[in-house]
Amino acid sequence: MQKICITGGNKLRGSVEISGAKNAALAILPAAALSDGVCRIENVPAISDINLMCKLLQDLNVKVKMINKNTIELDPRNIQCSIASYDLMRNIRASCYLLGTLLGRFNESNVYLPGGCDFGTRPIDQHIKGLSALGAKCTIDGGLIRAKSEKLKGTNIYLDVVSVGATVNIMLAAVKAEGMTIIENAAKEPHIVDLANFLNCMGADIFGAGTDVIKIKGVKKLRGVTYSIIPDQIEAGTYLTAALATGGEITIKNVTPRHLESITAKLKEIGAKIYEYSDSIRLISGEKLKKCNVKTMPHPGFPTDMQPQIAALLTQAEGTSIVNEAVWDNRFRYVEELRRMGANISVDGRLAVIEGVSELTGAAVKATDLRAGAALIIAGLSAKGETTIENISHIERGYENIIEKLKNLGADIKKIKQIDYESEVAGL
Repeated sequence: MQKICITGGNKLRGSVEISGAKNAALAILPAAALSDGVCRIENVPAISDINLMCKLLQDLNVKVKMINKNTIELDPRNIQCSIASYDLMRNIRASCYLLGTLLGRFNESNVYLPGGCDFGTRPIDQHIKGLSALGAKCTIDGGLIRAKSEKLKGTNIYLDVVSVGATVNIMLAAVKAEGMTIIENAAKEPHIVDLANFLNCMGADIFGAGTDVIKIKGVKKLRGVTYSIIPDQIEAGTYLTAALATGGEITIKNVTPRHLESITAKLKEIGAKIYEYSDSIRLISGEKLKKCNVKTMPHPGFPTDMQPQIAALLTQAEGTSIVNEAVWDNRFRYVEELRRMGANISVDGRLAVIEGVSELTGAAVKATDLRAGAALIIAGLSAKGETTIENISHIERGYENIIEKLKNLGADIKKIKQIDYESEVAGL
């Protein structure tokens, strides 16, 4: 086992290349299994969640070939409609996308309830509602979701709550359904648009992605294509936030600035100067961090996946800041770890009240989930002294080569071996 060790106090300076979007890739890889030919997916982030998704697809007899660390070739022509590994599915939330993929290809799918980060109940009732409306009979037995239909038929589906996962699954199932499917109150995130663009390249007929009404006219066949994933807005936002937390000055490259508008607006409010170009953003820190109120919302609102990172930043802002988590029930588990570093945060349900402190102090902390881990890195980079972060497998689920990227920006950060005292004691 390994952990991350950070000596804080260095200002981040320089430029960093942003990887492909994790959330887009995790929808597009299973979507490729709908094609009748070989798909080559480029700009795929080299992270552990992608490795898990590839193993899941291989478990279904999809041929997966790594062209290089960021390019994957998928041949689904011999795909089987079988039950993929429970051990794999329980470790990745995006495994649920196989539900829509297999249903769209075979009119049948059997998928275990998914895993992923633990920050509250994430029901799949809207997924089931949408697939049932398309004509599938859905049951859940012993954690196994079974969906089957003689023929999927397009219909009107209204989502009771905006759900990225449900929107993706309905799109994957409806793309080969008979007739027109209309999803109302659909998710509008950039990775929804990227998925629609990918499916359209394969021959699908989808329009309206990026709005709250998506229309899908079913087609009979989808062809293999070459496609490049969009940049990761959350990775980009994380580096921008880290630079501001350390009083630094950085340029992030390979980004779509409009995807980051809700994030950069808050960073400006906190004290950053932001300069946007066609495919890059430059951040220059101000003299001091200012208080700010943040409420997470579905896109185009402030993303829940940036909530822990901006909270870490606000621990050192002057005055009182309030963070309202309006998407998930239990996404403040990381707060106790920030308190170990001297943060003054109180939590009441979905509200966190942050009283700014003059500085954080390095401490031994644990990542509770992916974005919480990123928040602890930001805190460690700006803290006085040494911070060690355990459970870094969470971080590696979503950030490609984060240690080297931060080192190149001037951070004093490294990965070290973690001593397993329990195993040593057991061996005595």
